[in-house]
Amino acid sequence: MTHQARTIDFVAPSGYPDSERVERAMERLRAQGHRLENASAAHRRYQRFGGTDGERAADLNRLANSTRPLPDIVLAVRGGYGATRILHGLDYEGLQRRLQDQPIAIVGHSDFTAIQLALYALAGVKSFGGPMLTADFGAEEPSAFTMEHFWNAITHPSFKVTSHVPQVQSVDVTGMLWGGNLAMMASLIGTRYMPPVEGGVLFIEDVNEHPYRVERMIYQLHQAGILARQQALVLGEFTGGKLSEYDNGYTFETMLEQVRSVIRIPVVTGLQFGHVPELLTLPFGATAHLVARSHGFEMKLSDYPYLA
Repeated sequence: MTHQARTIDFVAPSGYPDSERVERAMERLRAQGHRLENASAAHRRYQRFGGTDGERAADLNRLANSTRPLPDIVLAVRGGYGATRILHGLDYEGLQRRLQDQPIAIVGHSDFTAIQLALYALAGVKSFGGPMLTADFGAEEPSAFTMEHFWNAITHPSFKVTSHVPQVQSVDVTGMLWGGNLAMMASLIGTRYMPPVEGGVLFIEDVNEHPYRVERMIYQLHQAGILARQQALVLGEFTGGKLSEYDNGYTFETMLEQVRSVIRIPVVTGLQFGHVPELLTLPFGATAHLVARSHGFEMKLSDYPYLA
């Protein structure tokens, strides 16, 4: 499947990547005709980070520079940890002036959720939860599903996501799609970087978290009053959590029953988003029309920046 050649600008706000995957990803992207900018960001290392805090913030602040043409795609190199440390150093006014309502696809997930929340809260900039340079573009065998959905999402004004996972509640709501990694969201509650979304459709995912930790973070969103202001909670993939004998029947499913009984908003499951090889691309800030029935759900997405 060939796609129009694009300008792809790299940002490394979190951990440093595996150099073999970086080379593989860049080789592939260049072979497809794409122009790569700020490629040096993918080779930096400082402690466990993809550069110093100043270097990593500068990757994003470059986008506020009106003397440079805007890239088509801003692609996060990888997740891990580190985005939190640079939130205070971003030029939100400059980024808002330059990026708001522009046809640019800012893409990443996991730790990148912190950047996405802050960009929306303080600059009104919409972005995409989606694949990253090393894990996805640099995989030994990139997922055809992930790539197809990525290019489709960022080049069309609307698209539809469907799931055949059976649902326990009927839902028909419309609201702003937002969310991402649950741990990152929980860590920003009470800060200026958490957008005050009303009537939204909130999606969450996480990796290597035991069900009780997932429950605790959902309770945090609930007790902070965030969930009560949403139309629905949509669960993506929660991979890598391991149970022990001590759990004594406390599984992800029993945790979910408890959460449903407490939060009082519909919970939809089966969103193909998270730390998985086959990953949807989701526009953060889009309008979502979510319809769930016993046989699955459908979500129509529109009103987000896309590449013509």
